[in-house]
Amino acid sequence: MRSSTVIEFDFEAKMFLRRVLLGGGWRAMSTQVGKKVKETTGIVGLDVVPNAREVLISLYTRTLREIQAVPPDEGYRKAVESFTRQRLNVCLEEDDWEEIENRLGCGQVEELIEEVKDELTLISKMIEWDPWGVPEDYECKVIEDNTPIPKHVPHHRPSPLPNEFFKTLEAFTTDSPPKDETAPQLKT
Repeated sequence: MRSSTVIEFDFEAKMFLRRVLLGGGWRAMSTQVGKKVKETTGIVGLDVVPNAREVLISLYTRTLREIQAVPPDEGYRKAVESFTRQRLNVCLEEDDWEEIENRLGCGQVEELIEEVKDELTLISKMIEWDPWGVPEDYECKVIEDNTPIPKHVPHHRPSPLPNEFFKTLEAFTTDSPPKDETAPQLKT
């Protein structure tokens, strides 16, 4: 007759075995010693990044380097530099992924990694498209389309301007005020 041995493990031993058996291996365990380990993002298809802080620091630094190709007075560059610097500073100040997530308030660190990768792709596209390189003498062709709007589509038309507007406009565009009225005065 065979006797079976029951081995009881505490919670940490079970988690250790789970990580090793599920492919986490010894290396993953050694990098997480003393740190909170994120088991899942809870988002399908978005895996946990064990070194998310280092990845974010690298990507944010790269973003700041690549955005330099955009002219300095462009709003796009100013916006990207501003939020990237702020996020990079938080990543440099905090060691814990939970604190980074809490301070930024923009989702999980794994989501931030995906977002900054998308921003890097957009930066390269913006440099390729060069939307700020429009010549001063460029004229945009206006195409009018008088096709009737179907009845099921709501018509978004502004309400007519009041008559006072046209009287004021006329007063500013003519040399003399209309008869029976004084010219409107601008407040300074």
